[in-house]
Amino acid sequence: MYYIVDSDKSFYEATTDLVPVIQRLGLNVLQMHDLGGMLDSRQIEFDDECQVFEVGNPRLVEKVLAIDKRLSAALPWRISVYTENGNTKIAVLRPAPMFAAISTDAALARLGQELEEKLVQIVDETR
Repeated sequence: MYYIVDSDKSFYEATTDLVPVIQRLGLNVLQMHDLGGMLDSRQIEFDDECQVFEVGNPRLVEKVLAIDKRLSAALPWRISVYTENGNTKIAVLRPAPMFAAISTDAALARLGQELEEKLVQIVDETR
């Protein structure tokens, strides 16, 4: 269900390098969430770093919602950059198995596969 890669980059480098790759491959960064910073600001002990990038593409979103509006609960898609034991990781939830778990629609399966390939490419190029 997850696609996670180790990065040789620092957390800062990976988060900085991610945005141009997302944009070049046709997705838009809708929002960034600094989860590690949020926890630190609330005095919650969290030794690692974690940022989540919400991404979308209007054409893909339109196609997904035309098939099943309930999938709006799974939108937008997220790419996470985090550290674990001093290592930087980049992760996504794979859309193809998620879509397959909730629908047998062939068009949705194709969209899930298309989106997954794009997200994996973003992760791989950023690593």
